Amino acid sequence: MASLSLQDVSKIYTRKGRADNWAVKSVSMAIDDGEIIALLGSSGCGKTSTLRMIAGFESVSQGSIRIGDKTVNALAPAERNVAMAFEGYALYPPLTVYDNIAFGLLRGKVARDEVRRRVRHVAELLEIADILERYPPMLSGGQQQRVSLARALVRPADLYLLDEPMSQLEPQLRSLLRGRIKDYLIAHRMTSVFVTHDQTEAVALADRIAVMSDGVLQQFASPEALKERPANLFVAGFIGEPAMNLLPAVVAHRAGRLEVLLGGRQGHEALRVGFGPAARIAAAAGLQDGQAVQLGVRPHKVRLDTQPPGGDMPAAGGNAQPAGDNIVQGPLAFNQWQGDQSHIGVELGGHTLLVVTDGALDLAPHSRVTLELPLAALHLFDSHTQQAVLHGADL
Repeated sequence: MASLSLQDVSKIYTRKGRADNWAVKSVSMAIDDGEIIALLGSSGCGKTSTLRMIAGFESVSQGSIRIGDKTVNALAPAERNVAMAFEGYALYPPLTVYDNIAFGLLRGKVARDEVRRRVRHVAELLEIADILERYPPMLSGGQQQRVSLARALVRPADLYLLDEPMSQLEPQLRSLLRGRIKDYLIAHRMTSVFVTHDQTEAVALADRIAVMSDGVLQQFASPEALKERPANLFVAGFIGEPAMNLLPAVVAHRAGRLEVLLGGRQGHEALRVGFGPAARIAAAAGLQDGQAVQLGVRPHKVRLDTQPPGGDMPAAGGNAQPAGDNIVQGPLAFNQWQGDQSHIGVELGGHTLLVVTDGALDLAPHSRVTLELPLAALHLFDSHTQQAVLHGADL
């Protein structure tokens, strides 16, 4: 296996008579030997173009790509020692499933007994051992996708590139194979980069995730860091299901404390949320009095008071927090039971805050609901730059 490095890599498509299309814009990443990386984003974000440049199927317009200690920009795909599972499968129709999987091993002159052992092992891993004698035209899309994945995983390579490796599989099988594939990659120390639009898949498989949007690498971090310390508003809103609550607010220095005022919409009372000593926080985060920000908090971090006055406040989602950080109130907007959890909407300063709780809750329509916003769960983003300026967990 080998490490992978991208340094200021860009892909520019030129079109006669039209403006250049920057599909990938100055992406830099350093991926360790044996690390599993996900390129995550919506369609058109540049993740597949990035993967194809690593594989050599697309030229690099600017920057450099290194696999191990070798710059590979000028090398043909066959010279990079990269194994790839294509989203379009790219199987050989005249060959059986077995021969498709074994093709790279046989070309590498691996002993036939060893080929049979490896093919059988990866076929059992991916639940395709019973179709080894069939031909690709006889297979479903999900079966073809697993054959393509098996062909990539079975051969020795410096780097493994997987393009939407499980997009055609039904949810139950996908959940089963995620764990198996990750264990296989770890056990064989296979440096891997896979493209996906499914954040559940990215979180389940990857050591680190590169979140991309409009050709730009927004943040490259562990799944936990993306959730707990998003770098900007895009990552905060993109990562998580449901997404982070983001509410417009204004910074205020009051009586030596830093607060943000929620609301401002006509006819709605502004609500105060405190962060602590103003001088220390403002100095660390560069927050100015009157600065426009977005206050972020994840729905499962908000605590919902369903007890009578004076009762203990249970934690939404089962995450207990010390009481008294920030208590706010607002009318109930909706109460939706999702089968295993409730989604509760509460109006705060003219905006709706989503709360996720375990179990069904009996709340009267339009009743006044008390919430706690734990300081450690709060995030502030500059409204102009959209960059994170403060994470409550760091205070």
